[in-house]
Amino acid sequence: MTSHDVVELILEDHRTMEDLLRRMRSIEADRAKALREFSRLLIAHGEAEESEVYPALRRYRKIDNDEVDHGEEEHAEGNEALLALLEADGAGDGEWDERLEKLVRAVGHHLDEEERTLLNEARRHVPEERRAELGEAFRRERDGLLASDCGAVENVRRLVKG
Repeated sequence: MTSHDVVELILEDHRTMEDLLRRMRSIEADRAKALREFSRLLIAHGEAEESEVYPALRRYRKIDNDEVDHGEEEHAEGNEALLALLEADGAGDGEWDERLEKLVRAVGHHLDEEERTLLNEARRHVPEERRAELGEAFRRERDGLLASDCGAVENVRRLVKG
């Protein structure tokens, strides 16, 4: 049974992102394919959180709005690191690996922090029915973005540069 709880859906995406980052680090994997998949998921996930989840969390008195703001700032940092990697010449050269490590640090930090703060607060303070509604909205938005090739370098560049 697929979960509809927004917290569980976000956590599933986080685990997928971590797996894709591991694949991008592996010389035995198709690193370019993993990067394409990661780019699509990171952008769709972050945009869906910011349009469907974060605004709803702001309405809960016991959820720290500074944490929501910080999550958005970290999305921007992750997008910048992603763009730098997408614009690098070739998977596996020194520059590419250096940019990958910056992306790994930015995204890893965000996933850890979001799980410890916002997601735990959502579990404690957002009723289960509301988390299910948010999960449906998040999934719908994320899936629509995934279908639109949102991870293309041109779109990432537009998001980063405004």
